[in-house]
Formats: sequence, structure tokens, C-alpha cells
Amino acid sequence: MDNRYDVVILGAGASGLMCAGWLCSNSDLKVAVIEGNTRPAAKLKISGGGKCNITNVDVQSKHFLGDPDLVEAVLGAFSKEDLLAFLQERGLTPVIRKGRYYFCEKSSDEIISLLLRECNGADFFYNRSIESLICDGSFRIETDKGRFEASKVVVATGGVSFKTVGATDVGLRIARVFGHEVTPFAPALAGLTLQKEQFWMKELTGISLPVRIRVDGRVIEEDLLFAHRGISGPAVLSTSLYWHRGEIAIDFLPSMNLPRTCRGEKKQVSTVMNLPKRLAKALLDAIGVEDRACNRLGETEFERLQQLHAYRFAPAGSFGFTKAEVSRGGVATETLNHYTMESLLQEGLYFIGEVVDVTGELGGYNFQWAFSSAVVAARELCVPR
Repeated sequence: MDNRYDVVILGAGASGLMCAGWLCSNSDLKVAVIEGNTRPAAKLKISGGGKCNITNVDVQSKHFLGDPDLVEAVLGAFSKEDLLAFLQERGLTPVIRKGRYYFCEKSSDEIISLLLRECNGADFFYNRSIESLICDGSFRIETDKGRFEASKVVVATGGVSFKTVGATDVGLRIARVFGHEVTPFAPALAGLTLQKEQFWMKELTGISLPVRIRVDGRVIEEDLLFAHRGISGPAVLSTSLYWHRGEIAIDFLPSMNLPRTCRGEKKQVSTVMNLPKRLAKALLDAIGVEDRACNRLGETEFERLQQLHAYRFAPAGSFGFTKAEVSRGGVATETLNHYTMESLLQEGLYFIGEVVDVTGELGGYNFQWAFSSAVVAARELCVPR
């Protein structure tokens, strides 16, 4: 078999498939995709409870951790609207859930099948471990099952979350070979563990409520879930993206001003809070306020109630890579062309998707980034040189 190609894409995840599909549909380039798993799109398959949260109603750079100039350039080149139009033209109309999240209506297989149809003409090589990549006039990719040669290479190898589906840091190792600075991967979009002072939260396992969390100058509004290992839920997962160490502040009652609502009331404080009784009492215990009639509270107790709008503590850590949705970190963006995703250090080498040091909040942002960065690179690859 002739293993010489115009473009070899390393990775058959969201970004790799989108890039390959775009090339096959818009050029006559000979394209190969090398994947470590036995099948493509392993992460797409299981994401969003098997329905794949494709993108979000509100896609802006403020929802990403990374170089805002790069994020804006890439999202501006292939936006949420462009992605939705691309999918709809090919028979997939995502549905909106919770007023903000776009999902496949039935199954993630819908978008996987669509992307694979677009890749008609590309050669796929599965169950191949990438051992090295060098460039000496052309690129040579060594795998455990043979060598490939290419004029151009796209690194779409993702991060290291979901090790059960074959995730590795091979993309960072390749980047270092070509002189790129990298930020080692760290778990992101994961639950947070607790210090002893907050172990009372573990007694609330299974209870969730809408909260507002402040972390590193950001404000996250979504649901928090109390879990056996600590705190989780959409609000906490997005919080973990921006938290490194130090305190976060949780507003457990973002839709009311509890001290103001309580003044003059004859009802119990826990009743006014309008939360499950067990949760309300636990929150009051945590700030040292007895659950009694509001009109029997003193000024000191009213001041303590304010703490429930900014309950500050430092998490102990995160749930780690075994529970992380994505990896934070990746290839430094200063050495990538913001308009093509091509390396500024090695002509013909591109980095797209999660392997780049850009990470989105929970809610479809990371797949949007994967698809957008893939199209940006593919458009450039389609241009004859």
C-alpha cells in the first residue's frame, strides 16, 4: 500500500473528522486519518449522555480559557451559526435543551455518521500508535504498524481525559519536538473535593440547586450537585476550569436577598429559603444561624445570613482525570497562526481541537472549538501553494 499522502490527520475525534471531511468535500487532496482506537469519535460517542452537546446558544470568547484573540479569530471564521447551517444542510438539526445547549435529538451517532459521510475518500487507519513525527523535506509519521509520509500534518490528538477511550498526550510530545512551548494537561470540567471544614456538604449527596459561583474574576450560573466526593454539577464543572488554588464564593440563593426577605417575616428561616428542608438546615448550620422565626433573629444573625450569598472556601482539589470532561492546557497559542492554526515554527504542521491551549466551559463550547479550529485549518490546507 502507498502510504504517501498530501495530508495526514492524527486523531479521528471531533476536530480530526471535521478537518478530514472538509478536505474531502472541498479538495482533491489525498487524505489519511490515523487513530489509536479501533473506531472513530470515541469521545463524541459518549458525550452528553450519548447525545453529544454540540454547541451553545451563547458562543463568545468569554466562555473560554485561552488567548481571546485566537478564540475570536477562529470562532469568527466558523461560528456557531456556520456550524448549525453545516449540520442542517446535511440533515441534522440539533435540539435546544435548557434554553442554551444544542444536542443531537436522538443519539450522538447522528453527528458521527454525518461526519464520516463527509470523510468519504479519506483513508482511515485504526488501532495505530503514533511513535514519532519528523520532517525532512516531507513529514514522516512512524506508527507501531508502519510508516506514513505526508506533505502536511494536522495534529488532532486531543487531551488526556477519558483514558478509557485511549486518550494520550502524544500531541504535546509532537509539539515539543518541533520547538513549541506546551502547558502540561490538567483535569478540567471536573467536580471539586472539599476541605474538612466543608465535609458537611457530603451529607447532602444527591441534592442539587441553582447557584452563582465566583472564581478568578468569573461568574458561573448553573446547577450545583452535592456528591459523595465533594461538589459537582454544571456550575462546579465550569468553575473547575478557572480554579487552580485558593477560594471560590458560592451564592446558594442567587434569586433572592435572604436577609432582606427575612426581615419582618414570622416564618422559619428555612421556610423562607424555599429549599429542601435538609439542605436549608445544613446551610444555616454551616454559618451558625439557628433555624427559627425570622422576626426573632438579631443583627448578628442577619449579617451571617449574608454569607449564604458568598460562601467562601478553598476546595481541596478536583476529582481528577478519571472524571474530567476535558483537559486544560496544551500547545502554546503564541506559536500558532491565529487564522490558519498552522505552526509558526514548522511549515505544514497544524494543531487543532483540544490539543491546543484553549478550553471551554461546560455546555458544548469544546466541541464548537474543535469544529471551528478544524475548519480554519482545512480551509488553509485547501489553498494551493
